[in-house]
Amino acid sequence: MENCLFCKIAAGQIPSNKLFEDDTLLAFYDIDPQAPVHFLVIPKQHIDSAASLTEDHAELLGHVFAVIAKLAAELQLENGYRVVTNVGEDGGQSVKHLHFHVLAKRSLAWPPG
Repeated sequence: MENCLFCKIAAGQIPSNKLFEDDTLLAFYDIDPQAPVHFLVIPKQHIDSAASLTEDHAELLGHVFAVIAKLAAELQLENGYRVVTNVGEDGGQSVKHLHFHVLAKRSLAWPPG
């Protein structure tokens, strides 16, 4: 998508502090971290949000969570972490591109906010 911030980051048009990249995904540190460890995992393919997902995205989502588990192990997040995706304005989605926040290294209360 032409004016999508995360599409531009995935295309290398905007720099990011990358943790992981392959043909389908990019993981990078959040520029406004809400925890000592806070990174995002995004598909390079533009998908508006989790509300746009279908069964056809099953393989992509499996890959997302496998990459998150791999990065969590590499970053030694053995005490736990939270994975969040926001959907729509009321859900707190600020960038209209599917993305998963991974937060760790602090106690994360429930319920959030």
